[in-house]
Amino acid sequence: MDVSMLVWGVTIIAVIGVFVFDFYTHVRTPHAPSLRESGTWSLVYIALACVFGLVVWWVWGGTYGGEFFAGYVTEKALSVDNLFVFVIIFAKFAVPRELQQKALLLGIAIALVLRGVFIVLGAAAINAYAWVFYIFGAILLYTAIKLMRESLAGEEAEEDGDADGGRVMRIVRKVLPTTTEFHGDRLVTKVDGHRMATPLLGALVVIGVTDVLFALDSIPAIFGLTQEPYLVFTANALALMGLRQLFFLLGGLLDRLVYLSHGLSVILAFIAVKLILHALHENTLPFINGGESVHVPEISTGLSLGVIAATLLIAAVASLLKSRRGGGAGGALDQPHASAGAGSAHPAPGTGPDAAGGPTRTNRSGKAAPDADGDGPGR
Repeated sequence: MDVSMLVWGVTIIAVIGVFVFDFYTHVRTPHAPSLRESGTWSLVYIALACVFGLVVWWVWGGTYGGEFFAGYVTEKALSVDNLFVFVIIFAKFAVPRELQQKALLLGIAIALVLRGVFIVLGAAAINAYAWVFYIFGAILLYTAIKLMRESLAGEEAEEDGDADGGRVMRIVRKVLPTTTEFHGDRLVTKVDGHRMATPLLGALVVIGVTDVLFALDSIPAIFGLTQEPYLVFTANALALMGLRQLFFLLGGLLDRLVYLSHGLSVILAFIAVKLILHALHENTLPFINGGESVHVPEISTGLSLGVIAATLLIAAVASLLKSRRGGGAGGALDQPHASAGAGSAHPAPGTGPDAAGGPTRTNRSGKAAPDADGDGPGR
């Protein structure tokens, strides 16, 4: 796939432009988005991704077009898993609903920049060392098994999984003195003449770092579907662009997707097998077949896209059927309507992650939700 520097430049400028547009039209003035607003813009971003995929198909051919769609659908599905954790982060910081948009948009923008670094490093490693595919496959297989075991057992994540978020927050508070109260949508404010960070900045930092942690398995996953850095970057960017709207759109549906983790684990395991087969085909390790290529079948892009789409459809339908039989779960996102002056690190009654009686969830990396103080266990 031949992508010129001009195309790269235009793409990056367009991505930045979308984030700037999103900020000035929807986020700059704090408000809680309506269902109609969230739904409309979610569809806009999905349509944008579809149009881009068709352009890739037209310019570079069906193979690359299929790779983009497979990568985009996978990244979009994995990004939904992030939303469970965002719910808990906002509850921990008691972020008012009208301020959540700003933290989400800026956190996602930071995460996309850092993911870009991961993509560059991953592409360089793949080009230099074919055996990196073995490592990526092993990472995904480990994540898939761990996620499936936790999903079947219904266990909470280990308490030490909470350490990363708490550690980040402690570092932020050591470097930047933090207020105990929100000051509108400001990230930094002045108190008695001293510049201090607000809890909104803390939530923003933890969201950004958490999303980067998710990239540790989502980046290897998409490299298993395409080795083209341009497609990896654009699929990530387009999947993350609509994540803020998706957060407010899904509402109570999240806790009803009880089989989403099962579906994601199947997808990650499938891509892990695809990566390992590709690694065997490109083998250069001397202790495997004398460093020669191993003649194994490789999984086509069409089959990959079909398996991913079918798995997600089955997981969604099975989840909704179970939810209907069980009377439905409460809404995980029916949360933080706290006032702007809320200063507690604990959510208001009825706004916490388990307030509605929904199922306990752990994310795909086995991490519990980051704890704002680093003192108590997350989820």
